Amino acid sequence: MTETTTRDRPLRADAERTVRTILEVAERVLGEDPTASLAQIAAAAGVARTTLHRRFASREALIDAMAVHAFRQVEEAIDVGRPETAPPLVALHQITANVIQVKSGWRYTVGQPQLRDPEAVAAHERIFTKGHLLLDRAQQAGLLRPDADLEWARRVYHALIEQAIQVQAETATDPDTLAAAVVDTLLNGLGPERS
Repeated sequence: MTETTTRDRPLRADAERTVRTILEVAERVLGEDPTASLAQIAAAAGVARTTLHRRFASREALIDAMAVHAFRQVEEAIDVGRPETAPPLVALHQITANVIQVKSGWRYTVGQPQLRDPEAVAAHERIFTKGHLLLDRAQQAGLLRPDADLEWARRVYHALIEQAIQVQAETATDPDTLAAAVVDTLLNGLGPERS
């Protein structure tokens, strides 16, 4: 189930807004208390428990819908950065800032250890492919060494983004500043400049 369909029928605009509100409130509530019940989430969202249960049959269904919604937003954030057409350095910075911003709003959801919903899994795989393409383009443009292991670079890049999200939560530093730090660390490391 996604925010745009219920049993393969499109949702009305007001119902879609309600679902989006439930997903966003569930992110906040579960982020504060991972054991929160559906009743607590419904109360925080300002909807009846029956409304929440009509949209999401179980806690797992709600978390699956949250994952679909969050990973769609991450994928859109990557696409806005034009990974295939923008100059690689520009795309790397913009995508990094966009992803930090989006993932900062979905920390509980994107931190779940396992994706169950096929749509979320597919979105995650597309995100992975786009990230690999971006790093490949960066390598071809000379931003990464020709012999750099792109799988290692991807892991380091993701770890840097996760740390930037943590810093943003602690300090409210803007995503562009954090993206600059992530990209600089990825491309230049932390050692002194070499001549």
